Amino acid sequence: MKEQPEIKKGGKTEKNGDIPRMTEEEIKNLDLDDEKIKRLMKKYERETGKYAIWRGAVTEGFKKWLKGEKIYTRDKERISLYVADDTKDDWQEFINTNKEDFPTFSELIRQSVKSFIEDSSKVSSELSKLNPKTISNISHALKEPLTSIKGYSQLLLESEEYKDKLSTHVKETVKNIFDQSNLLENIIKNFLDNIKPDSSPYDILLIEDDLATIRLITSYFDSKKYSCKGVVSGAKGLEELRRATPKVILLDIILPDLSGYDICKTIKTDNSYKKIPVYFLTAISASEVKKHIEETKVDGFILKPFNFSDFDIIFEILNGRAK
Repeated sequence: MKEQPEIKKGGKTEKNGDIPRMTEEEIKNLDLDDEKIKRLMKKYERETGKYAIWRGAVTEGFKKWLKGEKIYTRDKERISLYVADDTKDDWQEFINTNKEDFPTFSELIRQSVKSFIEDSSKVSSELSKLNPKTISNISHALKEPLTSIKGYSQLLLESEEYKDKLSTHVKETVKNIFDQSNLLENIIKNFLDNIKPDSSPYDILLIEDDLATIRLITSYFDSKKYSCKGVVSGAKGLEELRRATPKVILLDIILPDLSGYDICKTIKTDNSYKKIPVYFLTAISASEVKKHIEETKVDGFILKPFNFSDFDIIFEILNGRAK
């Protein structure tokens, strides 16, 4: 076993119970079999409710914690976005009362695929009649049962009660179900992205893959009498620009298809769009974002988790008062 770096704080050896202060090099050379590191992992998971190790790799949250950075514990699980509390209660009940009833998952996935194929053929013939509300209803109808499947699978894979008791074969089966659910989710998302209802003029284009954030921000600007259009991918955002020109763009950096940095550079090098103010809306650290300001020509950035007062600069732009 390689020697583990001494954990220090303010030049003194770290005392039990304090938050560690480790360097990048020390974190890079972590020995996960070392008892002191195991204790820190347990302490981190107990205090934050997050995993120190995920799929064999040290999580970014644990690395930040080891460096002494603040960890936000706000629950933001994607599986909770589409389902009611009753559904989440059902998930936990399943964990508590079922053991190896896994064929049900396979059957649910087959039913979901069959339903998606049948529904998509009907929807494709009616694209010209769709409005945003209809699209939202379709999205909810497709994603809620699929999210339940993903939720069950993830809970089984991560549950301390079961993950050490399940056989290797069962774990592989559940893992395959989880992976196939993610694949199907992407198919559904791509299908919905190809539905192109007529666009009306709007003030703000929000390119953000987190639906809860989209709902929050669009509702906020709507309450202030400004229209905000949210899209869930970079490609969809660039497509929106070809249909309508917003007054300002809020752009996430980490997206499922394109980097926000690349999208911003594309916008700022196009004569048709380069004058549109672009603001990054991101959970990436300010120091990291600042490294890309010059190359992307971005007009500014807002960090998550944000306060609504952070959007004052956006209102100045919308009202023509920005310098």
